[in-house]
Amino acid sequence: MAKALDKMTLEELEAHQKEIAATIKGYEKKRRSECLAELKAVAKKHGFSLDEFTGGKAKAASKTKGVAKYANPADGSQTWTGRGRQPNWVKEALAKGKSLKSMAI
Repeated sequence: MAKALDKMTLEELEAHQKEIAATIKGYEKKRRSECLAELKAVAKKHGFSLDEFTGGKAKAASKTKGVAKYANPADGSQTWTGRGRQPNWVKEALAKGKSLKSMAI
């Protein structure tokens, strides 16, 4: 080191500390990526992907939106499955005294 630690000012020590922390973080990141590459290679060697073991990047399960159960009487293109938040047209119709049954498809 250019200067002995006990001869450094507080500002110099803090700057040095930040440099060391950044270097350690970079070292850990490098080791982690090397380890991940090694694990992927081993899994591939055995005919698997690492994601199959870790649960990451699973094949997306196709989610269905659901079948529309209700339609806006004023505009048939506006539908609702009955799940989630009620659309404004449903809230307005209910406020006017209509029932969900009357809007059923």
